Amino acid sequence: MIKVGDKIPSVTLKRFGANGMEEVSTDTLFLGKVVLFSVPGAFTPTCSMKHLPGFLEKADEFKAKGVDRVICLAVNDAFVMKAWAEQNKVEGKVEMLPDGNGTFTKALGLEMDGSGFGLGTRGQRFALYAVDGVVKDLQVEKPGAFEVSTAEHMLGRV
Repeated sequence: MIKVGDKIPSVTLKRFGANGMEEVSTDTLFLGKVVLFSVPGAFTPTCSMKHLPGFLEKADEFKAKGVDRVICLAVNDAFVMKAWAEQNKVEGKVEMLPDGNGTFTKALGLEMDGSGFGLGTRGQRFALYAVDGVVKDLQVEKPGAFEVSTAEHMLGRV
């Protein structure tokens, strides 16, 4: 598992941009000060009712602390993440990062087996703070918990 002081793995992912489907590199995404939070799945209860809304609500506070990007990561495809983004009106506040094949999540060592819930391999619930691609803080939730990866908690970590 990635840890504080490690460099963010270099992975290329696909997401929707202004001109449709585009490739995006984690090398580019993690320039500057970045807060990334990972949810087990778009449209799932805690993710949709608490995790994403918390970061949307606190987006301006992160910017005020010098954070360049707030990114939401999920092992979902680009189409699902686009729909979730539109439903939650995230534009200008939170960037959605689909990890359709779980490549980035696996490179971080933070995947989980959600097959007991019919989810297959997904990402654990966690949040990290990185500066120029180096992890400065990492908060991984215990299974079923929602405490250390919240927007409120992470505001105190940047």
